[in-house]
Formats: sequence, structure tokens, C-alpha cells
Amino acid sequence: MTDKYESPLSTRYASEYMLKLFSSDTRYTTWRKLWVSLAKAEKELGLNISEEQIRELSEHIEDIDYECVRLREKEVRHDVMAHVYAYGKVAPKAAGIIHLGATSCYVTDNADIVIYRDALLYIRKELTKVLSLLCDFAMKYRDVPTLGYTHFQPAQLVTVGKRASLWISDFASDIEEIDFAIKNIKFLGCRGTTGTEASFMDLFEQDEEKIDKMNRLIAGDFGFSECFDVSGQTYPRKLDSRILNALSSVAQSAYRMANDIRLLQHDKQIEEPFEEDQIGSSAMAYKRNPMRSERICSLARYVMTDAMNAPLTASVQWFERTLDDSANRRISLPEGFLATDAILRLAQNVVNGLRVNEKVIEKNVMDYLPFIATENIMMEAVKKGADRQNAHEIIRRCSMQAVDKMKKGLEWDLLSDLAAESEMRLSKDEIKDILDPTLYTGRCAHQVEAFVEKLKPVIRDAGDGVASIEL
Repeated sequence: MTDKYESPLSTRYASEYMLKLFSSDTRYTTWRKLWVSLAKAEKELGLNISEEQIRELSEHIEDIDYECVRLREKEVRHDVMAHVYAYGKVAPKAAGIIHLGATSCYVTDNADIVIYRDALLYIRKELTKVLSLLCDFAMKYRDVPTLGYTHFQPAQLVTVGKRASLWISDFASDIEEIDFAIKNIKFLGCRGTTGTEASFMDLFEQDEEKIDKMNRLIAGDFGFSECFDVSGQTYPRKLDSRILNALSSVAQSAYRMANDIRLLQHDKQIEEPFEEDQIGSSAMAYKRNPMRSERICSLARYVMTDAMNAPLTASVQWFERTLDDSANRRISLPEGFLATDAILRLAQNVVNGLRVNEKVIEKNVMDYLPFIATENIMMEAVKKGADRQNAHEIIRRCSMQAVDKMKKGLEWDLLSDLAAESEMRLSKDEIKDILDPTLYTGRCAHQVEAFVEKLKPVIRDAGDGVASIEL
């Protein structure tokens, strides 16, 4: 515990990997790696920088004196220059060439791009784990009939696995969104105060090819093959919109799945994991609240609304640079990633421990199947010589009477009522033979099998292990 506010995303929800990735250490060591890369490129292209200076910079990437930075920033009111100063203190021979020709956004923006790229790759990996678990679940229950719903009203039968395939479909589309975002992340490079690279025109004596090569060299050091074609001082903030939209897409899918599970748990059809000593309610000891699914929905709402920050920022970028994006981005991007990470960890945990109560599902199916099968019953009656219009009217009347009894809490037996109608020409046993649930699930099992087969290349690298979460 602490006497200062701490984000619940840090203390309760996000993974150690994501917390480390968005830590101060990762951000500021990345800044130093960018300064080393810039110095190396400038030396290779002919500027007066020695191997000794580069070696000294490389040896002091991780030993950041944060107290020195804090005191210097308090004095100069500039975080980047405070870090340049602290870096020069531990690498005095190279102090004069740190940040040569660059502006602050060289380190701030390129570091953000690197971190966001790595975070998206991690989110993708965690998402494939959810997909893999869901595919296993869908295949296991691909032919288990369950009542389908439209408008949350009883409809035609589906299967438990087919319903899960709808969740899978949503998450599979999220993989596409994330892959598109990753593919289209480009490096900013070192572009100068207004994106004109004017400082490097001076340093390289108007040799534009050297400037392009410098940017390619630095980008390559961080795993990028392209830089943005044009920019102001910063990378285009439209990139942030694309990233947060991809995270929002994941949140939307997770919310849909978790909300379905919550509804199904109400009827005891499917239940999320519940530990042996878990307490569902402080007052009602019998309760098994779907708290993990509820938490997914709660965090998902945050991510979906958080995604609005990026377009609001991107739309007000004045000319070549403004600073009203900085404070917002420091919060919205990292927190969006941390929350999405938490959602996927919870989703893995829930899916991995889903309990399917097949007897409850079967009873629910058989309660409604007489209504669902009425068309088939009518066709069978016609085969036995009944008049189609008379059979339709009998079924309609008996069905309405059964529903009325159901609403009043009375016992009802639609099959007996239909069998009692001589014009139907069907016995109760003959009607029962029509009520085989597997006859009413269509191509559900095959659809699941085909879809899971199609997704095998996507989930092949999902890896082992399911997130361990603290309740």
C-alpha cells in the first residue's frame, strides 16, 4: 500500500511485460539508444564523431541518474535537455555530440513508435492465445445443441460451439486490424524542428542522399524498413488513431463475448471459472457472480472511450507542431495498451475455465423444441394425410395455449395437446421422434470445423500458457 495514488492498471490488471514496456526505464533507455544510433549514422556519413565517443555512449545506456535528470529539468523546464545533460555527465567525452542536429521529437516520437510497435506485437500474441482457446472450446462443443436467441428471445437452435465461433470471428477480425496497424507503422527518423531536415542540410553540406541514408540507418537499427514520407516535427498523429482504434476493436469483441457469458451464466447454461474458496457476494453466500466477465466489460468500456482521445488530438495538430497533444498522449496511449492487455489476460482465464452445463442446456432446448419443431411437425402431419391449413391452425392454437400456461406458471405439454388433436394424425411418440435436437442445428458443426481449420495459420504461434490473474 502507498499514501499516493497508483493506477489500478499497474497494481491489479496489466502484465509485467506491459508494465515494463511502458516504464520510465524502457522509455529513457530507448532515448539513449536513439542518440547512439544517430551518432553512429552521423559518423558513418562523415561527421567528426569518434569511435571512442560512440563506445562511451553505448556503455552508459542503462545507468540513468534520475535524480540528476529531475534537478536539471526543474532548472531548465525541458525533459529532453535534462536527459541530454544527465547523459553527458556519464559520457563526458561524447557530451558535445549528443543530440547533434536533432530536435526533441527525434527521441520522444521515435521512442513512442518503437514502444507502440512492440506493444502491438505483444497484444497480438495474447489475442492469438484467446483465439486458440476459443477454437478448442468451439471444436469440443461444435455439435452440442443449444437454444439460439434473436433479440434475446428464443429462436432456432444453434450449437454451443457455433455460438463461440461468433466470438472467434470478432477476435479474428481484430487480428487483421492489429496486423494492418503494425504493417503501417513507420519510423519518424530525424526530421528537424519543422520536418524540413534543414539542420542536416547544413551538417551534410546540402547532400540530401546522406540525410536519407542517415534516416534509413537509424530506422534499420530499430527494425523499421520505412520512414514517414513527410512529417512536421512529430510523426503524424493519425497513427495514434489507428493504434487506439485497433485496441478499441479488441475491446469491443471482448465485451461482446463477456456479455454473452454473463447472460448465459444467469440461466446457468455456461459459467466462468469459480475458485473453490471464492466468495461471490459479501452478503449472499450462495451467489456465483460472473465477476471476471464483468471486469472485462468494465475495462473494455474504458478502452473504447479512450480511443476517442486520438482523433481529438489528430484533428487539432496546428501546422507543423503543437504541444497540446503531449499530456494527453502520455496517458491515453499507455493506459489504452495496459487496459487491453488486462482484458486479454482476463479473456484467456475465462475461456480456459468455461464450464458448460450440458444438462441445463439440454433441458432448455427440450422446453422450447416443441415450438421450434412445429413446422417439421406440420410437414409430418401432412405426410400422414392431414390438411396443411388445418394442421397449421391446430399448431398455432395449441402453441398459444401452451405459451399462455407457461406465462401463468402452469404446467403445459404441447406434445400431448397436439397428439390429442385427431386431425393431426400423429401420436405423441411419433411427435417425439421429430424432436431430435440435432435435426435443427443445420450446418453448425461443419461451420465450426471449417472456420477453425481456416484459422490454424493464425493461431499456430499462440504459444502455451494462460495468464494467471489475481482476483
